[in-house]
Order: sequence, then structure tokens, then C-alpha cells
Amino acid sequence: MNVVIEMFKAIADENRLKILKILSQGKLCACDILENMDLSQPTVSHHLKILQQAGLITVEKKGRWNYYSIIDEKIEEMQTLLESIRNKEIDIKVKKCDSDCDGTREG
Repeated sequence: MNVVIEMFKAIADENRLKILKILSQGKLCACDILENMDLSQPTVSHHLKILQQAGLITVEKKGRWNYYSIIDEKIEEMQTLLESIRNKEIDIKVKKCDSDCDGTREG
């Protein structure tokens, strides 16, 4: 579960979410990503590193260039978790208090 939490933390930033949207077009060079962001090169590199550490993207070095791409399985893992929450597929036992919190419980 901690891995999934780190992935969600990584995409909680607007710039990193934008980078993922850019990378949804396919494998791109760092310079292509930079061209589509209103950020400095060091800032874009920082965001790419966070996404990579969270396991959401991969980097492939070709010569002096780095090419980034989304790891689809990780995005699918996050999507599966959200769908399980939406479908109320809870894998924990939910306890309810004994008091009549809202006045609607019987007995």
C-alpha cells in the first residue's frame, strides 16, 4: 500500500500531473517535456525524478539524451485502487461506534 501512496503523492502536484499528461503521448526526450512546461530545466528535472522514484515513469538514456515514458502498469494499479473504492470493495473490516451518532439507528 505504501507504494501506491507514494504514487498518489507524486501526482498530487500540478506540474507532475502535467508531465504525465505530456508523456501520455508516448516516449519523449527531456527537452520535449521542457518545451511544454513553463518551468526551468532544473525544476522539470526535479519533477521527473520524483515521478521516477514513485515508479510512475521510466528513463532510458540514449547517448547524451534521456527519454521518459509512463509505466502503464503503475497507472493501472492506481486506477484499480480507485475503482475498488468507488465499487465499495473494501478489504478491511469497518467498525461502527455503539452510540447513535445521527439519531437514525434502531434499537
